[in-house]
Amino acid sequence: MTRRTGCLSRREFIKGTLAALVLPGSMAPAVLASGGERSPAGESFLAVAQNPDPFTATVSAIEGLGPMAAFVPAGSSVLVKPNIGWDRRIEQAANTHPEVVRAVVQMCLESGAKDITILDRTCNDPRRSYVTSGMEEMVDNLAEKRVRLEHVRNNRFTTLDIPHGRLVKKWPVYNAALEADVLINVPVAKHHSISRVTLGMKNLMGLMGGNRGTFHSGIGQKLADLTSALTPDLNVLDATRILVRNGPSGGRIEDVKVLNKVIASADPVALDAYGATLFGLQPKDVSSVTAGYEMGLGEMDLDRVRISGA
Repeated sequence: MTRRTGCLSRREFIKGTLAALVLPGSMAPAVLASGGERSPAGESFLAVAQNPDPFTATVSAIEGLGPMAAFVPAGSSVLVKPNIGWDRRIEQAANTHPEVVRAVVQMCLESGAKDITILDRTCNDPRRSYVTSGMEEMVDNLAEKRVRLEHVRNNRFTTLDIPHGRLVKKWPVYNAALEADVLINVPVAKHHSISRVTLGMKNLMGLMGGNRGTFHSGIGQKLADLTSALTPDLNVLDATRILVRNGPSGGRIEDVKVLNKVIASADPVALDAYGATLFGLQPKDVSSVTAGYEMGLGEMDLDRVRISGA
């Protein structure tokens, strides 16, 4: 199984072959355009959809980039990584909406995915978080043998080398993320007391083992380091309802703002740059966005991003 670039398998890429990563100060690498092809001009693409139905909004956002088959070839194994970290109800906006995840999973199935795993290393008790978030019920209702909701196990992490990391050179990462042919990152947009917001790059922390608390010092650069070696094939940001205060766990309905938006991009920096604006911030206000751009992981200047549906 090859990555959508047609050059490297995910396993080869994860092992440290980062040929597409440019050096600081040079031009950012070309980001995949609609339909899974590289833009000759190196242009980043981002699609925004708004609909009160989260499932419909998600389908529209992904289709704004092109067919899901461009990201999920038939026969591929897929890891879907939502935020399921908290023992919170859907309306409290601390976790990814299960209908957003269902839409992603359904589109993967229709593209011919061999198997799909959904998981998160939760902050609260995973048994409660998976149930209260609505994720377990969603997967049960799918009744699809190719889809499973996995509880993270402490003995299933492997140290990942991060050759271009500036602050982090290696870190234990969950095996499923290293073994999948396709990684789809499905974060929820919300306030965070340390990083200001939690969006796509920060959602990857749910695949990390070890003491994740050490990431909170120099968090922007560390998140960019992690993303440089664990780059999702597709990012789908749930902004159907965003937590604007008291994140990341929230709890108060009055801290939730309903936007009915879903944003999709293969460019993790552009996705988070756009996500920052949902909170009245500029992309430069989010340290991980700046660090990711400086490492050549994507585009942070939204004027240079082709945005559809906005």
